[in-house]
Amino acid sequence: MLAILDYKAGNQTSVRRALDSLGIACEITADPQRIRAASGLIFPGVGAAGQAMGQLRSSGLDHALAGHIAAGKPLLGICVGCQIMLDYCQENDTATLGIVPGECRMFNPSWADEDGVPIRVPHMGWNRVTLKNPAEPLFAGIDPAAEFYFVHSYYPAPAPQYVLGTTSYGIDFCSVHGREGLWAVQFHPEKSGGPGLALLANFAAYCKEAVRAQ
Repeated sequence: MLAILDYKAGNQTSVRRALDSLGIACEITADPQRIRAASGLIFPGVGAAGQAMGQLRSSGLDHALAGHIAAGKPLLGICVGCQIMLDYCQENDTATLGIVPGECRMFNPSWADEDGVPIRVPHMGWNRVTLKNPAEPLFAGIDPAAEFYFVHSYYPAPAPQYVLGTTSYGIDFCSVHGREGLWAVQFHPEKSGGPGLALLANFAAYCKEAVRAQ
């Protein structure tokens, strides 16, 4: 069973629908006991960093997240869930979870795309991910030319050793960070068609194998 963290930040239902379509057992929960029992945890989010962190702290779910990671269980952060895994977010001047060293920064609308046209903020639409390691298990079997769906005004800037993949939008920004078993993606796999579903299936398969290896 996968747990989808319910911290009132939105987007949990679309993640559950995507997993349901794949036949992957999951539940949306804010119950620390259910989170502890899960084979893996998906940490999605839509909205502002300050609001998300306020909800995590007031509910105690920041401790549930920390306990899940301390237990060595797999985690996948999505969008705001990806951003607030870092130390700090410029949005709302927010101290965030500090799971991965780094900060979340705002796109500069004066930056230009490859054609010299100023970018639009938010970054909204389909874009590619260039992996540092083509054998990254989260992306197993996914065409390197595949595109994923992005909607964000802020981008993660982790410590370099945690950058797993980048995307070009004004700059080459980090769009995947973490380490094996502790992943965060800036795009929305649940809204990214076949490649996004494949990524979620890869995460679920990794969680299943991690349980067997215990």
